[in-house]
Amino acid sequence: MNTHLLRNALLLSVLLNIALLGAVGWQKLRHDGLPMPSGAATELSRQLQLNSKQLQRWHNSKAPFLAYLRASNASLDEHRRRLIQAIFSEPMDRALIDSEQAKIAQLQYEQQRLLIDQWIAERAILEAPQRKRLADILSKQSLSPASIEQLHRSL
Repeated sequence: MNTHLLRNALLLSVLLNIALLGAVGWQKLRHDGLPMPSGAATELSRQLQLNSKQLQRWHNSKAPFLAYLRASNASLDEHRRRLIQAIFSEPMDRALIDSEQAKIAQLQYEQQRLLIDQWIAERAILEAPQRKRLADILSKQSLSPASIEQLHRSL
């Protein structure tokens, strides 16, 4: 092969790798969102008209909540995968099915408790008109684990 052809092949390979990395990065941003600097205004914080002190408290309360929620969702996914495997394996293991089902129920209960605790913490940050606006917004949202995490990422 001549040098010109090798150079073009190398350039094409580099461009392809850059495009692939860009696509993976874009998918990650679409799934996880941009990191939110503490104190940065978001769409919801603007809707609620949070002042700077409220905004800082709001963001400080979100970080541990989102970290636990993300870990809890990963654990739920793992237990659901194990439950499906237990149901469709040969021979079917009823004790394992019951165990995984109990673990899933416990994680879902903990998520619900955590969500309620988070809403109570947010309530303490907000004034009465802001609480009403947030209640209206939350009432219109789905309460699936993914939608809860997405909603709180945008808060």
